[in-house]
Amino acid sequence: MKKLIGAAVAALILSALPVGALNVYPIDKAQILAGAKFDFKVELDAVVDPASVSVTVNGGKVAAVLGKEPQAVTEKDKKDMEASALILRDVKVVKAGTYTVEVKVGDMKKTVTWTVYPAAAKATAKNVIFLIADGLSVGHRTAARILSKGNTEGTSNGLLAMDMMDRMGLVGTSSVNSLAVDSANSMSAYMTGHKSSVNALGVYADRTADPFDDPKQETLGELVRRTTKKSIGIVSDAELQDATPAAVVAHTRLRDRKAEIMEAFLAVKPEVLLGGGSAYFLPKSVTGSKRADEKDYFDLFEKEGYKVATTNSELSAATMSSTPKKLLGVFHPGNLDGALDRLLLGKGTVSKYNDQPDLTNLTRTALEVLSTNKEGFFLMVEAGLVDKYSHPMDWERAVYDTIMFDKVIAIAQDFAKKNPDTLIVVTGDHTHSISVYGTVDDKKPGTLMRDKVGTYANAGFTNYVDANSDGYPDSPNPSKRLAIGWGNHPDYWETFKPKLDAPFNPTVQDENKNWIANDKYKSDTATLIAGNLARTDSTEVHSIDDMTLQMTGPGSDKLKAYQENTSTFRYIVEALGLKP
Repeated sequence: MKKLIGAAVAALILSALPVGALNVYPIDKAQILAGAKFDFKVELDAVVDPASVSVTVNGGKVAAVLGKEPQAVTEKDKKDMEASALILRDVKVVKAGTYTVEVKVGDMKKTVTWTVYPAAAKATAKNVIFLIADGLSVGHRTAARILSKGNTEGTSNGLLAMDMMDRMGLVGTSSVNSLAVDSANSMSAYMTGHKSSVNALGVYADRTADPFDDPKQETLGELVRRTTKKSIGIVSDAELQDATPAAVVAHTRLRDRKAEIMEAFLAVKPEVLLGGGSAYFLPKSVTGSKRADEKDYFDLFEKEGYKVATTNSELSAATMSSTPKKLLGVFHPGNLDGALDRLLLGKGTVSKYNDQPDLTNLTRTALEVLSTNKEGFFLMVEAGLVDKYSHPMDWERAVYDTIMFDKVIAIAQDFAKKNPDTLIVVTGDHTHSISVYGTVDDKKPGTLMRDKVGTYANAGFTNYVDANSDGYPDSPNPSKRLAIGWGNHPDYWETFKPKLDAPFNPTVQDENKNWIANDKYKSDTATLIAGNLARTDSTEVHSIDDMTLQMTGPGSDKLKAYQENTSTFRYIVEALGLKP
């Protein structure tokens, strides 16, 4: 950015162009924790004389509320066009109340209203365990219950751990720029209390091309670090730099800038950091690195006092003799393999990375390390592969990972029984259009597998077997299994059978770069399912359905029947009594 051009020249430009206040950040209806930091920005659609722009808060000067007046700058948008902006970095509103921001330039006016809510009078919880299965939907949990527990004469033979949470509500997940969300802006809403745009983490997406200069919102990780002595844990079976874990600490308009996101982890320094994504820790010169520089983040974290593990065996050894105060574990260059491949099939990348931990191991270890802090902790655990397998409609793998996630919930519940000052929050960041609609019975007559689908009274019951009572079916391929479909999808061959040889890859590109059904799965028994997405979409996509939100423990009584996803942030900060 550069300073605004001289007032005389700017006035000439102003007289020649229609000017309006395009955007104000934070946006209208923003809910803001008193004392939490954010960036304030006003974007205009032309280069203007700053003297011609009036910005007030509740009718008075901006400095009276935000501490100083905004700086006038010119900046370029993504089309390389210059325009004016006013910006303030790292400001806060310290007094709760309603604030109306009004921007006037010429005859144009833009008004937004913020609600600033107070910090809780006192904490109700010492610890918060935030558990999120990426993409978790009602269909996932229904299927997980049937596969894991079974059903006799219409009644489930058992309940999932998530079925035994104290309270449940629904969450609206839509974003600033779309009804639909991705994991970045949806998780960002949980971690900042602010809505954002698709692909954005901890920022309001502005018009500039630089993905790191957008107006920031203080994340929960930063807030806990700035205002308390509590520990922070981030655990995922996906890449740690992926949207959900990164949202705890990071600020960027583009979630795929994973190499740069590493710096946010080092800045906040969570006491526990466990997951995948070693390719972004390694310097460029090391085989397998995805960095463009020679930074070695394993070395940088070790210098900060972290015990480092890269296999499940090393993770066990790291806590065997004594519990470290800081623990970094990175167990795969990318995402870890899911439960079905690791525990039963040995597919995916299991043969190459044959000492991967289970998400349950990671959670137990994280709790062991974090609970040594008498001040308490905030722990985020993500089952990231529920989403990764749902996109290619590999529902068996997604559901086995949902069962694994449920085991993580049970671990958290056991911890809370011994530590009743712990709030457990369980949710997903968005939904998928997965739906359980019947059964597939191999014994039914018919050439096509679709002829073996039973619905209503013809569905009957599945015959999954769990002989060792570990909660996972011994095989995902019994003779009578679930029939599951998807509300949105590309063209694909439906086999009505689990993909035992490798994770499902439903589409390939044709010569026109359109995504078409992958003929690998074509057979005399498979059915071609015509897509209902644009042919530029290669997989199933997120749905806009409401997300479930469940809570158990101190502070859970505040959960409502329906809330926006930003409310989750407020539940957590109020439970912890954060007073920025």
